[in-house]
Amino acid sequence: MRILYLHQYFATPQSKGGTRSYEFARRLVAGGHSVTMVTSSAKFAPHELSPRQVITRTNYEGIELAILHVPYSNRMSFPARIRAFATFAARAAQEVLRHDADLVFATSTPLTIALPAMLTKYRRRIPMVFEVRDLWPELPIAVGALRNPAAVLAARSLERAAYRASDHIVALSPGMAEGVIKCGIAPERVTVIPNSCDLDLFAVPRERGAAMRAQVPGLAADAPLIVYTGTFGLINGVRYLVDVAAELAQIRPDARIVLIGTGAEREQVIVHAHDRAVLGRNLFVWEPLSKAQMPDLLAAADVATSLFVPIPAMWHNSANKFFDALAAGRPIAINYGGWQADLLREYGAGLVLPPDNPTAAAHELAAFVHDRDGLQRAGAAAQHLARSHFARDLMAERLEAVFRQVVTPRELQAVHRS
Repeated sequence: MRILYLHQYFATPQSKGGTRSYEFARRLVAGGHSVTMVTSSAKFAPHELSPRQVITRTNYEGIELAILHVPYSNRMSFPARIRAFATFAARAAQEVLRHDADLVFATSTPLTIALPAMLTKYRRRIPMVFEVRDLWPELPIAVGALRNPAAVLAARSLERAAYRASDHIVALSPGMAEGVIKCGIAPERVTVIPNSCDLDLFAVPRERGAAMRAQVPGLAADAPLIVYTGTFGLINGVRYLVDVAAELAQIRPDARIVLIGTGAEREQVIVHAHDRAVLGRNLFVWEPLSKAQMPDLLAAADVATSLFVPIPAMWHNSANKFFDALAAGRPIAINYGGWQADLLREYGAGLVLPPDNPTAAAHELAAFVHDRDGLQRAGAAAQHLARSHFARDLMAERLEAVFRQVVTPRELQAVHRS
């Protein structure tokens, strides 16, 4: 198949961001398919882009990249983000018509990625598969970022149009699939393919983890290390771990917490850590790491974390950090409910902490890391989940099966003859 893959935030392992699209695309290429990725410059360094151009065309490990020079950062205000979404959608609409394809595959967010995908479907008369990474516009409405009634109506209309236009929809969690089905989409047109575990990438020697631990000030060889890796955004509520650290300083002073990432609330988190007298004491804030560096960090950690503010809409998330921890065989502590909480409880792969009580959470964490045998059992359970349920190869095979389902051999022959 010739696959036109649309993802505004495509990232390589050298980038700072999730690599789901890269991992799927390279497997599709290895399987004999042709993949053209239309993306933005958001995850690329300036030296990777063609100077004085509005688009960079290059090949990365067999994936043809069309990189539209549209800057984006999660530090942007919500109106600035909307402008970036619209700009990319408009430029991508021009770019997609340059390419012949048997299938267009668009992955959100943002929801506006559906616009160039629908244009491709109708102009090229080819099947469209749409991937739902977040339930838009439910999420921005829930956090108060989308309030204007006209904007809400427009977003809901685009959501339904994207679902109706899609020959098949990929959802990243059971809750997201339910949200799609509630919009009137037949269940047989929806497949759940969660974020995945890169098992080979996270199988690193202990020495690499030890070298990373040596960079944490005051961390003894047998002391617990708790890490957060990801966005410091409004919905993440990373201040929660600052309050946990303040209590841990009293009850488990040898423990260290390292927060790694960037985002709109990073400076506020640093200020809060300073005010609570934990910054540089038992809590440290580091710059983002690339995906290629993440295995070393998780090899160093005793517990990984995934956080969200207490909004039930976030319970359907499929955060990369959760699956990276599974791949590394590390216990995970989360502070929200939903399907991931159910997994941790069922398999014993981590902790579900109280979202509204950091003090109680600190005591649960302290008891958890004190039980070294229990930590090992939880880590083994995490890796079992990674291998049996969420291995990247398994998920890539599921995605390819979706593509084969919507692109029949007869359609392929007709397209290639034309």
